[in-house]
Parts: sequence; C-alpha cells; structure tokens
Amino acid sequence: MKNGKVGIGLIGAGRAGMIHAGNFSQSVPRAYLAAVADSCKENVENACRKLGIEKGYTDYRELLENPGVDGVVIVTPTRYHCEIAVAAARRGKHILCEKPMAMTVEECGRMEEAAKRGGVKLQLAFMRRFDSAFMEAKSVVEAGEIGDVVMVKSNTRGPSTPKPWMYDIKKSNGPLAEVNSHDIDTLRWFTGSEFATVYAIGGNYRCPEAKEEFPDFYDNVILAAGFANGMQGMIDGAQGVKYGYDARVEILGTKGCIFLGKTSERSITVCRDDMKKYSGFTNSWRYLFRDAYLEEDIDFVDCILSDREPKVTAHDGKMAVKVVNAGNESIVTGQIVRLQKEKMEKEHGYKNE
Repeated sequence: MKNGKVGIGLIGAGRAGMIHAGNFSQSVPRAYLAAVADSCKENVENACRKLGIEKGYTDYRELLENPGVDGVVIVTPTRYHCEIAVAAARRGKHILCEKPMAMTVEECGRMEEAAKRGGVKLQLAFMRRFDSAFMEAKSVVEAGEIGDVVMVKSNTRGPSTPKPWMYDIKKSNGPLAEVNSHDIDTLRWFTGSEFATVYAIGGNYRCPEAKEEFPDFYDNVILAAGFANGMQGMIDGAQGVKYGYDARVEILGTKGCIFLGKTSERSITVCRDDMKKYSGFTNSWRYLFRDAYLEEDIDFVDCILSDREPKVTAHDGKMAVKVVNAGNESIVTGQIVRLQKEKMEKEHGYKNE
C-alpha cells in the first residue's frame, strides 16, 4: 500500500471498467488507481490519458506483477473471469469481480477456493445492493412494514442491441447472464432465500442477423421462480428495446407492496398544446446506478482495510450463475428445472412436484 491507500489495478477498460476507474482515481478516499490493463492497446492508451496514470498493460499478467497493485477490478467478458481471478488470488491481490461471476458454478468454485487459499477478498459487483433506494427497501422489508414477502418481480431492459459475441450462448450465457444477473441477485436478496425451481422462456425478436448462425440466441426472456422458503419470483429481461434503460422492482407482501425504479433522469414533464405530455426516459445504467457504483467501490476498499467479509460474497455470485445456467437449460428443454427440492421438503414439509 502507498501512504495507507489501497492500490487498485483495473483489468478491462470498457464502459463499466471506466466507471470503476474514475471512482478509484478520484472519489474513493482510501484508494488510488495504480494501473490499467486491457487486451486492446487503444483502450489502455485512452484510459491512461483520461485518468492520468502511467502504468498500462495489454497483458493482465503484467499488471499482477506490479507491486503497487493491492487489489484488482475485473471487468472483462465473462469467459475470462475465472482465469484472471485465480491468477490474481495466487499473486495475493484482492478481487472485485463484475457480474456475472463466471460461466459455470464449477468456475465460481475455483475462484472462491483460490481466494481462500490466497487469503484475499473476493467481492461480486452487484451494485444494486449499494443503491440507496434498494437499501431502504431492504430495511422496510426487514422491519415487516409490508408483512411477509410473497413475491418479488424484477426487470432489466436495455436500449442497445447485443454485441455480436453475445449471440453465442455458449460463450456469453445469454441475456440471463449479461442483463439479468442483477435481477437474480435482487430476488435472492429480498426473499432471503435460494431459488428452488426455475422455468424460463426466451425468444429472438430484435436481432434477425443472429437467427441463422445462432438459433438459440434470445434477446427477450421471462423467468418464473419458486424459492426454498415458499416465496415466488419473476424476472423479465430484454435487449435492444430502444425506449430507454428500464430497471424496476416490485416487492409484494401480505400487507403491502414496494415499488422500486427511477425511469426519468430529469424530474420534469412538459405539457404542450397538442394535449400530450412529454418526459425523458433514463437511457443508461451508468447514470441510474452512478452512486451505487461509487458506494460499492468504497465498500470494497473498506473490507480490505478492515479485514472483513465483503457485503456481496463469492457465494452470492455463484448462486446467480447457478440460476443463469438453470434458466438457459429451461429455455432449451421447455421444462421446469429444480435446484433446491430436498431443502424445500426438509424445511417446509412439502414436495414441490
């Protein structure tokens, strides 16, 4: 550490990576951005120029050899997460890993074990848990203000069309991973339970260019779930919706309901002489969860310096990946996938047929 501050190395200098980089270089009090790595040289040069740092690499392994790096933020395509996290843990670097954690539960397990062996923190970047509205809603639920939770519904819909590499479900795990990992974690967080059953359907409605080579690709998905504690859940996700970035949650209880989600960047509605009203829709997750990203980064540094468990753990990341894999299986087979059947029978005394 340098002057009592945690040196952070950024691995992956794309859109989300640069949000973390900006936070660590300017706004996280007890940290500084020590280095950046990206396989694209142009991204490295751009990041170094914008952030005023000298250490830039096109090979993440070189960044891990930098003694000024105490922890890393992994913001690469999902299929590289496991390899990078294991290498970082072996070098004694703490890890903040963007979602999804990995491609498979087995990869998540390897990451978790490597972190334990290396004695480093492994935090998953489910930043919605650090959003002030989400945290308030969690407190309301725990205080019993809406009674017992019955159902949690969460949706994430993005305006932009998927990148071509996402078309291959075997390489990307599809929108359930890339778009809906946050929704999966949201359902786990507010129910306080694990997914027991999953049934999902998907379809390609907006990406005709993908249909011939990747017939299994879907840009729209609906997932229904039952939980080990008997609660219910629903997720819907979409890419390329055009109208804006839409992330909302409903938490239905026995005595009330909580509605979460801000859809407008400006709190203004304009009424015109054509007798219609107009208001802008949020167009980016970077704006909507800007403060949550910062609080997440601050907490990552705090858990390193105070030597405590991260608020969002490797287990949380692993369970989300388990649901993603189950959802993709359900889409292909058309069947309900059971994840926690034995636990439901033991805890609640009934069979989930």
